[in-house]
Amino acid sequence: MAEHLPSPFGDPAPTLSDPELRETAYEVLVAACRSSGSRPLTYISQSERSAGAAAAAAAAATAPSLQRSMTSTAASKVKKALGLKRRESMAQRTGGDSAAGQGRAKRPVTVGEMVRVQMKVSEQTDSRVRRALLRVAAGQLGRRMESVVLPLELLQQYKSSDFPNPQEYEAWQRRHLKVLEAGLLLHPHLPLSKSDTTPQRLRKLIRAALENPRESERNGEAVQLLRSNVMSLACRSFDGSASETCHWADGFPFNLRLYQLLLEACFDVNDETSMIEEVDEVLELIKKTWVILGMNQALHNLCFAWMLFQRYVATGQAENDLLFAAGNLLMEVENDAKHMKDENYRLVLSSTLNSILNWAEKRLLAYHDSFHSSNIDVMQSFVSLCVSSVRILAEGTSHEHRRKKNDTDVACDRVEAYIRSSLRMVYSQKKEKIRKICKSQHNALPFLSILAQDIRELVVNEKELFSPTLKRWHPLAAGVAVATLHSCYGNDLNRFISGIEELTPEAMQVLIAADKLEKDLVQVAVEDSVDSEDGGKSIIQEMPPYEAESVITNLVMSWIKTRVDRLGEWVDRNLQQEVWSPNANKERFAPSAVEVLRIVDETLEAFFLLPIPVYQSLLPQLISGLDRCLQQYILNTKAGCGTKSNFFPAMPALTRCTTGSKYNRVSKKKEKEKIAQRRKSQVGITNGDDFFGVPQLCVRINTLQHFRTQLEVLSKKTLMYLRSSDPTHADAIADGKGIRFDLSATACVEGIQQLCETTAYKVIFDNLSHVLWDGLYVGDVASSRIEPFLQHLEQYLETLSSLVHDRKRRNARRIEVGLKPVIGLSSSGPNGQARSKPAQDNEAHLTPIKHLSLRGSLRRLGHRYFIIRLVLKGCWDSWLSVP
Repeated sequence: MAEHLPSPFGDPAPTLSDPELRETAYEVLVAACRSSGSRPLTYISQSERSAGAAAAAAAAATAPSLQRSMTSTAASKVKKALGLKRRESMAQRTGGDSAAGQGRAKRPVTVGEMVRVQMKVSEQTDSRVRRALLRVAAGQLGRRMESVVLPLELLQQYKSSDFPNPQEYEAWQRRHLKVLEAGLLLHPHLPLSKSDTTPQRLRKLIRAALENPRESERNGEAVQLLRSNVMSLACRSFDGSASETCHWADGFPFNLRLYQLLLEACFDVNDETSMIEEVDEVLELIKKTWVILGMNQALHNLCFAWMLFQRYVATGQAENDLLFAAGNLLMEVENDAKHMKDENYRLVLSSTLNSILNWAEKRLLAYHDSFHSSNIDVMQSFVSLCVSSVRILAEGTSHEHRRKKNDTDVACDRVEAYIRSSLRMVYSQKKEKIRKICKSQHNALPFLSILAQDIRELVVNEKELFSPTLKRWHPLAAGVAVATLHSCYGNDLNRFISGIEELTPEAMQVLIAADKLEKDLVQVAVEDSVDSEDGGKSIIQEMPPYEAESVITNLVMSWIKTRVDRLGEWVDRNLQQEVWSPNANKERFAPSAVEVLRIVDETLEAFFLLPIPVYQSLLPQLISGLDRCLQQYILNTKAGCGTKSNFFPAMPALTRCTTGSKYNRVSKKKEKEKIAQRRKSQVGITNGDDFFGVPQLCVRINTLQHFRTQLEVLSKKTLMYLRSSDPTHADAIADGKGIRFDLSATACVEGIQQLCETTAYKVIFDNLSHVLWDGLYVGDVASSRIEPFLQHLEQYLETLSSLVHDRKRRNARRIEVGLKPVIGLSSSGPNGQARSKPAQDNEAHLTPIKHLSLRGSLRRLGHRYFIIRLVLKGCWDSWLSVP
């Protein structure tokens, strides 16, 4: 799209239109060529041109440069130096003025004629200018054109009768008066003195002439006053002396505006995007105006570079060669700027380069919108142009600033600014686009997850398309790009993380996407900085870690803590409500045990459903927390049930009397009367609470046994989950016991042992205490028998077998061995002394009978009564240990 760029030279003549300035520039060109030519300028009328084409051709062969033929123009050296492609020359596109079919020879096209056509000057105007210049030359023989004020001379050469109509004559007068005003009053070569009244007088004369052009023609005195004031201002010099050169068109920036219009002749009037092949000859003519316009090579290079750039923009950026040529010419400008100290040049240079930068950098600061794979070579020209401009401007700054810029490469800093700006812009664009898509339609992926994927694609495009071009000026172009994207995404990620209160699937997806993105960005930065001096440390330091894994770990730990705390609260609350009823279910264990195991199983399943990459490090934390909760349940299950010491009876009082002693006979009667109190005093501490009765104790034992079996199931299930989710670390964790509920398993074993002992001691020394004591202490030795106790015990064992749940049979022999000491109580006296041999012989036959009777019951009951063996054996060992 074509754009209009404001001229860096400003508008030095606002009252003059472009066609008027163009005619003035053409007059200067014709006058300069006449002044520098080897022969005087000749005028050929239109009729003479039409009458003698052959004579004109012969005259053109010997004419000065303005009339030089272009029929054999060689390849342009200027275009070659600027990198422009060769096109068909104008001489090949145009012919003479002869009409086809009339048989007249074609007139060779001259450089002067081509310039006139290029500057859109009519033949009538051209003839008038040449005729006037001949008159001026005739009246001032020996004077060069730079020593005359051309507009003033042209004003005096024509009258209204020389023009087709008065309006055209007035336009002619007005144009030259305005040129005098612009060149002598608005933009003089030397500053006007405030004490000099000449400028005021000249301004009044010009105003009067502009208001009444015809009056100035009749008033000869006014014309002389005009000439006097004009020459007084035009011939000033810096030292105050009269100058031989008249300065009327060399004031800045008026001269630059006229020169710009002359340079337009270098571009094809029929094809604005191309430069004519005859540019070398045209420039040779244009350079003849340097004396009048006060130009030099440095100003020419600067103006020509601006013209190339301005033409590229004005024609809709259609011809990339123009931009390339402008960049090449700026290299010459850079060399010129190092030697030019003129203040006016510095001002024009700064204005021109800033105009170029302002337009070009708008594209580079958003180069993702301006460039793509089909025009990436144009981007290189843009960057080259801007970098050259920046370097030139830096050279024009103070010495201290220039020294600092030498320390840090100007080009590198500028390109880095382009990279960061463009990537921030394209990041914002992608973010807004994705946000709108997420709002308009349901998307399973969170916003930041989609954005992370788009950024990865953007990085690939940046690395393959733009970074190779930008690396010419910045060694870490790709590194700067990924560092910028890392920072942009990091800001959004930090805001997202600050709003996370708990672990959710959306949060996990975003964090995992961020972690993957960061690894990709760091990888690109590392690869791009392999050959850098600091190894890419400066870029890596700009990329503080997202620490997504740490955030994930913290969130998972928080998730684990929440689940574990919730389970712990549930355990405390439900154990307080548990009644330990044996009729609660068929298996006869606590319903709360089923529920707590279900919660543990669901927690483990939910943990492995989390899309996290760190199962191996966090699973032991979860298992440990759940293990503590289960241990808490187990400890609370056996808490308050007491131990065997709570039911263990006090030792009976021992005497030193022998059998048959007097004391023994006297006290025998009293003993029978007081046996009830003595039996009661030997009963241990009991708890009458229904929560701790024998059925309830059995339910507790069943619950702990159920826990033991289910803990193994949970461990196996956890290992199965782990192998399916993280097979690489499953075996390592399994070998390290990271998935076992060790605390709970140990607590189960200890709890079952304690509850079994408590139950057995409660049955023997509390529930069956009256039978046991009556059989051992009531009556004489002959009436002390264990058989009633064993009969009641067998009934209890049958009842216990219906309450205690057992899935496996154990060796009944262990129980038999454990119960032998109980049967052996029948061979001892009430005080633990050896009974008489007759009594022993009398009951010796009972021992195997009772033993066999109990053996059958024990074999039927299985290992459930291993606790009874332990209890009775413990009682026996305790009694025998009393001194």
